[in-house]
Amino acid sequence: MTKDNNHTNNNPFVQPHHNTPFNRALIVIHKITIQVDQLTENIGRFVSWLTLLLMFAVFLVVLLRYVFNIGSIALQESAHYIHAFIFLTASGYALKHNAHVRVDILYRKMSTKRKALIDALGSLFLLLPVCFFIAIISWDYVTRSWLITESSSEPGGIPGVFLLKTFILIMCAVLILQGCAELFRSILILNNAWNHQPKKGVNV
Repeated sequence: MTKDNNHTNNNPFVQPHHNTPFNRALIVIHKITIQVDQLTENIGRFVSWLTLLLMFAVFLVVLLRYVFNIGSIALQESAHYIHAFIFLTASGYALKHNAHVRVDILYRKMSTKRKALIDALGSLFLLLPVCFFIAIISWDYVTRSWLITESSSEPGGIPGVFLLKTFILIMCAVLILQGCAELFRSILILNNAWNHQPKKGVNV
């Protein structure tokens, strides 16, 4: 198992030599990719700070329960809320940095363009359809929760279960955005319009 840093390149775009409609389209999708990458990076960096808040909440739960013999349902649930928000909202950031663990047998040995083709097909036919499917089947589940402003079933719990369920749709949104960026990046690589450096993550 290996883990390396994600690629970084200050100027990854290769300017097309001819001003054709197709090349202009490449320029547009390059700009979109850069903007989405930046948005995902900002979201990921913001969410990463919440891990400190999560650690503090868990520490308080343990301290109050085992040292002062005080229990707080709201505090316990707050740790669940923070964890869910971090895990679901940072999913796009993990995708951007290839931080998801995957079984990699053939992919690592492929050429850059073949990898880009596999990534494009995976984004187009697996990632994006699954994200849209999750968003569609979760929509009624989330909206019903908002209509009744669903709260915790535990006495003294947080009255915001409807917010917790909304994180599902946020996950779909950030994954769809970054999934489109990954698809566009693969298209640019296939058309020699991206100075590609290997995108490495956690491989098994």
